[in-house]
Amino acid sequence: MRMRRATRITVMTMTMIMRMAIIMTTITIAMIITSMTSIADTTTIITTTHMLMTTNEPPRASDAMTGAEAAALYRLMTFLSPAFPVGAFSYSSGIEWAVEASDITDAASLRDWLSAMLVDGSGFCDAVFVAQAHRAMNLDDMAALRELAELAAAFVPSRERQLETTTQGKAFIEITRAAWNCNGLDDAVAQCDTIIYPIAVGLVSAAHGIPLASALHAFLHALVSNWISAGSRLIPLGQTDSQRVLAALEGVVAATAARALDASLDDLGSATFRADLAGLQHETQYTRLFRS
Repeated sequence: MRMRRATRITVMTMTMIMRMAIIMTTITIAMIITSMTSIADTTTIITTTHMLMTTNEPPRASDAMTGAEAAALYRLMTFLSPAFPVGAFSYSSGIEWAVEASDITDAASLRDWLSAMLVDGSGFCDAVFVAQAHRAMNLDDMAALRELAELAAAFVPSRERQLETTTQGKAFIEITRAAWNCNGLDDAVAQCDTIIYPIAVGLVSAAHGIPLASALHAFLHALVSNWISAGSRLIPLGQTDSQRVLAALEGVVAATAARALDASLDDLGSATFRADLAGLQHETQYTRLFRS
């Protein structure tokens, strides 16, 4: 019986030892896995940090503008800024009558009206005149510039629109010559009896080395911004709705600039009869806030 009891104790002792060994082995394996995970995490952190350090590089020299490019951009932003004193805020291009006649009543109808003016009306025609004046100036073709200025002046459909565009053109030239004069500008101006606003923008942009595509896009943006400003005061619209209209016309402005860039004088034409009538009716409007 003593041998059986001793044997039972020995078996129990060995079982406990084996269990302890299994537990210790499990703990050791867990510690190894944890250590390996920590090393992996550290490696990941180091690798990620290295990638961030290598991808977050300083700007390359090729990303910077040249002095001429920076000057051209600076002048373009100045010439077509609302702060450039050409008196654009005084004119609505017939929008005042369109609001009184209930053709324009809200943001949606203003957007549709301006889209038509850009695509099929004075917006496109004026952009073509900007492009053609820019090219004539670059080619130093003063005869072509003179003929173009005459055609552009004759293309304006109403007396008040004539007053609007010639007054702005004259102011644009005078201010530019006084503050931003450059070689060739005086001679080009002397060739033209009348310079309407888009002709002035085209020849001044070319004289100052502003790329044509940029000048066209900025010109149309300034034009539609002034129209929206007039509409926002007349309807009236809030600032947020005004910006929504401007945002909605972004693609139209880009498409009109692209068309004008490729257009010739044979492509000139307008189909916005209601807008032209609005300009004519504004001349006899009883109460007015704008000059056109």
